[in-house]
Amino acid sequence: MNEQWLINFREKLDQHYAWPALYRFKFIVPTGKEAEVKALFPNHTTTERPSKNGNYTSVTTEAMLPSADAVIEIYQAAALIKGIIAL
Repeated sequence: MNEQWLINFREKLDQHYAWPALYRFKFIVPTGKEAEVKALFPNHTTTERPSKNGNYTSVTTEAMLPSADAVIEIYQAAALIKGIIAL
């Protein structure tokens, strides 16, 4: 994630949300990596849905977050998971 993208994303988040706000995260990961995503949200319920062929799993959660920076921190941590796709 480059710096300009982060600035633009932060601005969009601040335009669309009144913090604190409930934010929905949705990730697609190779099957077997679900626990790594769930570890990003230790106090939240996640839902999982396997892909048609079972190669990937969609992991979704909602979290009450205090700011756009908190959202960005989670995306930056998620980016370290090999094969993850953020939606």
